Amino acid sequence: MNDFIFFFRKVTEEIHAEGHFGTAHVYRSALNAVVSFHGGGRMPFSQLTPGWLKRFETHLRSKGCSWNTVSTYLRMVRAVYNRAVDRGRATHVPRLFRSVYTGTRAERKRALSDEEMRLVLGPPATTSSSLRQEGARELFALMFLMRGLPFVDLAYLRKSDLRGDVITYRRRKTGRTLSVTLTPDALGLLRRRASTNEASPYLFPILTGDEGTEEAYREYRLALRTFNRRLESFGRTLGLEGRLSSYTARHTWATLAYHCEIHPGIISEAMGHSSITVTETYLKPFRNRRIDEANKKVIEYVKRETIRRTP
Repeated sequence: MNDFIFFFRKVTEEIHAEGHFGTAHVYRSALNAVVSFHGGGRMPFSQLTPGWLKRFETHLRSKGCSWNTVSTYLRMVRAVYNRAVDRGRATHVPRLFRSVYTGTRAERKRALSDEEMRLVLGPPATTSSSLRQEGARELFALMFLMRGLPFVDLAYLRKSDLRGDVITYRRRKTGRTLSVTLTPDALGLLRRRASTNEASPYLFPILTGDEGTEEAYREYRLALRTFNRRLESFGRTLGLEGRLSSYTARHTWATLAYHCEIHPGIISEAMGHSSITVTETYLKPFRNRRIDEANKKVIEYVKRETIRRTP
């Protein structure tokens, strides 16, 4: 059946059956947005036009979706359309997605300053910090000390990944293999937070289900929500301006590395990004700030010269 919504649902089911539960979740969210916009009826591929895509983009924005969410949904639509073309279900239309946004924007500040990060790495600021908040703080600090390790990779780390003071793991998002030499501080945090269950293959007591199963994915999603909730509460305890989340450790490491004048190519390698373009998205807000500071210096220099030369 050459119906876009039917085919979208079929692709989502295929991805889920392959065990890519996180990806299937994103596809399902995009599919729900398409159905909400188009309605429950059939949608031949011929209706997937630049005009329809633009109206869909406008609809998403009117519902309060961020530009990054809009981009994610449109990229899922494009991926499904490309599969349909490959399978002979749809006709290739050149530049079909030319008028809609499929990029990535750094929409809000996610990175902490060096002063804020020192607060997080230090002892609890107040005695009111709960044990659960402290556990979240220590895991967050460990993620930062491990070059901005994503929470999903932390959750799936295995005891066999640790050899002495070196952890070697495979990034779940990109498939790249990375090795991190732990500093004494990181090793101390790891030993405090490591699983004491000898029967568990996992390094941390976050998951119990077998890797690659839907049970483990559901556990991960629940653990991530709980972790972010505790981090947000901890951030309020410290009086931090922005919302503290699992992403903050990663963005903070990248930003502070750039502040230390480490080349973006090295930062990209350290974080296991698929390309330096991804790294540049992380660094864009900080680069803009440095550009603004440079502009101020130029203006101040011109003003000083003007005053000096005025009789």
